Amino acid sequence: MKQTYISDIDRMKNGDSVTLKGWAQEIRIMKNIGFIILRDSTGLVQATVKRENEAFGDLEKITRESVVELSGTIPEKVVSKLGKEITVSSLKVLNLAMVPLPLGIVDEVEADFDTRFNNRFMDLRKLEHQRIFKIKSALLWGIRTFLMNRGFTEVQTPKTVSAATEGGAELFSVKYFEKDIFLNQSPQLYKEMLIASGIERVFEVGPAFRAEEHNTPRHLNEFTSIDIEMAFADHNDAMHMLEEAISAGVENFLKTVPDSEKVSLLKEKPITPFPRITYRECVRILKEEGIDQKDGEDLNNESLKVIGKRFENFYFITEWPTTVRPFYTATLEDERDFTKSYDLQFKEIELTSGAQRVHNPDELKNRIEEKGLNSQNFEFYLKTFRYGMPPHAGWGLGLERLTQVILGLNNIREASLFPRDRTRVFP
Repeated sequence: MKQTYISDIDRMKNGDSVTLKGWAQEIRIMKNIGFIILRDSTGLVQATVKRENEAFGDLEKITRESVVELSGTIPEKVVSKLGKEITVSSLKVLNLAMVPLPLGIVDEVEADFDTRFNNRFMDLRKLEHQRIFKIKSALLWGIRTFLMNRGFTEVQTPKTVSAATEGGAELFSVKYFEKDIFLNQSPQLYKEMLIASGIERVFEVGPAFRAEEHNTPRHLNEFTSIDIEMAFADHNDAMHMLEEAISAGVENFLKTVPDSEKVSLLKEKPITPFPRITYRECVRILKEEGIDQKDGEDLNNESLKVIGKRFENFYFITEWPTTVRPFYTATLEDERDFTKSYDLQFKEIELTSGAQRVHNPDELKNRIEEKGLNSQNFEFYLKTFRYGMPPHAGWGLGLERLTQVILGLNNIREASLFPRDRTRVFP
């Protein structure tokens, strides 16, 4: 039987019969009449129960957040401030909620962060919180559809690996039978191997793990990464693909999620191409502003705030020094200390790192060793470069952080259903 949702009432006429299922958000009982504010994933409706109706006795037993089924008709005159109302003829309790609730849904008292996330199933009953994930879903669908229409093949790569993808110590080790292995930081090595296989354009949407000790409003230790790799492409091609993909994602959620423009910092899809500024231009600006930014060092958050004030929303910082980029990043032909790389920024917040990759196997092996890594641990990867690897480029985009900046969320955990950070592994 087709489910009828509260949003369907907008297309119905006065006098029509309707059966709705949802949560009893509020219950008010007066002398001769009772009211339920019923909620489902599409909205709210006021349901009116008269005392002479047999259902009134059941209404008196219902607790807030109980799951109920209501049948009735749409009245000739709607008086509810919600703009939607039904007159109840029958009421069935499908599941009675315990008292007291672990977390209020409509209470004016704001719960603290731990209380909210320890009871995340209740926290997500708030429609404004659900809307974050509807927008996130539509954003991802717009990006995914765009990539599929540009000839990309969606792939799935391992999330357990024997060696670090990015280098460094930001790895979670796990016991895998008799071996010690790691949770993957990125599908980087595997998507490059797929380029060598002849699948010229690939993308993946999947979890990535970083054992970073940051416990900030912008960091998660498990997040969703959207990664692409494309053959016969340079960093400029990859940047173009990225800005168009994000523009398509924004356009999709603005079009498909009701009232999304009211909560998004973007009221229309962003104009492409996004502005570009080189790392060296950033250093020059910072020095002019009296900030002691050393050449070859990463830009800290305070430096990025200064740069970000010069741009309305999205922009690229390009040509980063080799000292702050992974071993697989290609260098500029005429200036080997700088790379064919970029970060996509929103104000001061980094969203994406990407680059053209090294495709020469000897150069790649040297770069691995220059970064202090053992090239023998990457032999499975290096092998693919010795039998015909085309020039290629790509990027990795954090979906939660993209959602955070577009919606102006104060904390990235708001964009994760069940966030994982340095202290939280529950629920």
